[in-house]
Amino acid sequence: MTSSQIQIPAEVKTDPAALMASLQLMPSPVPNPEIQYTKIFINNEWQDSVSGKVFPVYNPATGEQICEVQEAEKADVDKAVQAARLAFSFGSVWRRMDASERGRLLSKLADLVERDSVYLATIESLDSGKPFLPTLFVDLQGTIKTLRYFAGYADKVHGTSIPMDGEYLTFTRHEPIGVCGQIIPWNFPLMMTAWKLGPALACGNTVVLKPAEQTPLTGLYMGALIKEAGFPPGVINILPGFGPTAGAAIASHMGIDKVAFTGSTEVGKLIQEAAGKSNLKRVTLELGGKNPNIIFADADLDLAVEQAHQGVFFNAGQCCTAGSRIFVEEPIYDEFVRRSVERAKRRILGSPFDPTTEQGPQISQEQQNRVLEFIQSGISEGAKLECGGKALGLKGFFIEPTVFSNVRDDMRIAKEEIFGPVQQIMKFKTIEEVIERANNTDYGLVAAVFTNDINKAMTISTAMQAGTVWINCFNALSTQCPFGGYKMSGNGRELGESGLKEYSEVKTITMKMIAKNS
Repeated sequence: MTSSQIQIPAEVKTDPAALMASLQLMPSPVPNPEIQYTKIFINNEWQDSVSGKVFPVYNPATGEQICEVQEAEKADVDKAVQAARLAFSFGSVWRRMDASERGRLLSKLADLVERDSVYLATIESLDSGKPFLPTLFVDLQGTIKTLRYFAGYADKVHGTSIPMDGEYLTFTRHEPIGVCGQIIPWNFPLMMTAWKLGPALACGNTVVLKPAEQTPLTGLYMGALIKEAGFPPGVINILPGFGPTAGAAIASHMGIDKVAFTGSTEVGKLIQEAAGKSNLKRVTLELGGKNPNIIFADADLDLAVEQAHQGVFFNAGQCCTAGSRIFVEEPIYDEFVRRSVERAKRRILGSPFDPTTEQGPQISQEQQNRVLEFIQSGISEGAKLECGGKALGLKGFFIEPTVFSNVRDDMRIAKEEIFGPVQQIMKFKTIEEVIERANNTDYGLVAAVFTNDINKAMTISTAMQAGTVWINCFNALSTQCPFGGYKMSGNGRELGESGLKEYSEVKTITMKMIAKNS
């Protein structure tokens, strides 16, 4: 689940014969994939929206419409919640099911995703513009591993006995919360679906899930696999729709006990407000980031340049973990900028289905315009545009890999999350200075440090106000490791054992005893 697993070596890229030989060994996307599922999935059935509305889904690499999808609104959310509550009711098949059987169903779902991984990667690339090979080797593998990880945990979620004072027997139970609303982002649609479904189902909850309106196709296909795997009706319900309608209905619904959201901090605030104003439902938020990447003069410069490049430009910069604030120690600053510009200029943009493509389009015209406006603000505020900065003259929503140097901390491009292929490189002199500057942000999702000095590495990693800190690597994410943010980067954690805690309630049970023995 890292951004560097699928890189074709530079010597292969420059040797045509070696390149062709390596590409022939790579899996190929499904040609002209049929879009099979475009309806709402409730109670293991495909349904039209109550309103009869549909909305178009576009290919961001061409701007062309792929299909139309049924548009869920509040009435559809009400139906889905009713189905999920029935599936969660006492005595239901799901509530009486052995925990090990829940794990078997999750494992079966992982097997089905693996079986259909090439098709899923194809429609994910078609729908989101993500290059096919990274989607197959990063997103799909991450999805499968996450489902299998939490499948293994299903019968290992348990409480403890407590030696309470007095003549009592006391123990705890970890019980499912209930109906969980889950709102999925457009940048990693399938993988974020697994991040949320896995722990929720392992703990025995039921789910009402809304994929992003920009990228609903793989989420809907998951509905078919969920039914094929054998999950009982109502356990998982999938509703494509828009945030202000379907998303808002989930966040404020009195029949939903917990909501999990990945997306912008702005929308996260609205969800937390809606949860508080309704039934004070539990909330997990994985939000934005403006993440520092600190490069010391003693670092392996080749490694630091490449990892910083991937840390910003992976997925066209559309990552909450993007290391967009790069702080470089003064003695190597000019050389780091020079090498970073050279690397950015070599980055290959193009069709998501061209195996040599490193970067696809932005998700939409709106997002492309937003990124270009940020670039213009950087120029206007005095940063030096080293390369890029323009939309490409292709169909679709492409932006050139862009590098800025001489960036000040008070510039918009240094403070706000851009969510695009824009690298900001800043200079620092002392470790005390860079710690203060790196933490001077509203966000706290991830950070990184590159150095060969273990004291510097540990000083930085313990000082950073961030949920994850990488040392001499970037985007090294794994299913086993908790992920989440400090400050305005969110609440709670996903993945790892910590992710399970977000989907269970701890109940203390105490019984009076006639006599107690240790």
